[in-house]
Amino acid sequence: MIGNIDELEFVFFCIESIAERLKISGNKVYDMLATDSDILCKYIVPCYDSLHTQGKDYIVDDILEVMRERGLKV
Repeated sequence: MIGNIDELEFVFFCIESIAERLKISGNKVYDMLATDSDILCKYIVPCYDSLHTQGKDYIVDDILEVMRERGLKV
């Protein structure tokens, strides 16, 4: 799934940035992305090459939109 340290750091960045925006724990965000959905494995990691070149707000907004589309309450 995660191919290198850069992707791993990006995953942590996404989780913590979303947690900050939603004012919830990183553990809760991880559960939403990895347990309650497949967004971590099927969206964030595969889209690393394009997502990591964007700004923090864009990344968080984009992932939150995917979460909404997949039926997660955010």
